[in-house]
Amino acid sequence: MKLKLTWIPNTLTLGNLTLGFVSMLLVAETNPSHTNSHELYTLAGVFIILAALFDGFDGMAARALNCTSELGADLDSLADLTTFGIAPGFLSYKMFFYDIKLDIFDKPDYFPLGMFIAALYPICAAYRLARFNVAHDPKSFNGLPSPVAGVVIGIFPLVFSVSQVPVWTAVLFFVITALLMVSTLRYSKPQVAIRGLFSWKKLGISIVGLGLLLLAIGFYRWPYVMYGAVGFYVFSGIVSFLIQTIQDYRV
Repeated sequence: MKLKLTWIPNTLTLGNLTLGFVSMLLVAETNPSHTNSHELYTLAGVFIILAALFDGFDGMAARALNCTSELGADLDSLADLTTFGIAPGFLSYKMFFYDIKLDIFDKPDYFPLGMFIAALYPICAAYRLARFNVAHDPKSFNGLPSPVAGVVIGIFPLVFSVSQVPVWTAVLFFVITALLMVSTLRYSKPQVAIRGLFSWKKLGISIVGLGLLLLAIGFYRWPYVMYGAVGFYVFSGIVSFLIQTIQDYRV
């Protein structure tokens, strides 16, 4: 029965991979010099966000059906690398880094520096996922989870247009987010918090909180609400690190 049910979480994982691949195909159709490309950037970002939902559901399904497997874990890592490493890097390259080139050998725009900046995301995501597969804490993440890092980039075109963000501001934002993946900052696992939140004892509070969240999304533009939630999570690891560092220094 366990072997028969593994197709359910594995299908969700492959859905994650498919959405990441489609996101890259959409970005490939854009021309950075055309203003109407932003619609495709936005759609590509939406696919990355949807893929993150699939990534969350595949693990939940595997645990609920008691059909976790090494194959599923490896498949999940490969899908995450594609969707939350390569796809966000490609999206950022076409949005901001396409024209970042250096003049060397007396030739203008000879060295495509923007390509190497964009490559930082898949590099960090690959290292982050490999490190997770070797050893990980069941209650926390070591470094920013790659799906969260992917969503950070995926939401970007839903909130900002290319013209609103200076190129080197985008580069700094991109590099910091990528490096957070390979950092040693501790991030709590959202699924652990959610399981605790939705316990029977806290069911009433959970329903009220969920209702307020839905109202917030209904009254305000949902990308901003989501970006706020994701940003809070990203900074939670940094703040925890600073607090721990201050405490260690005092001791």
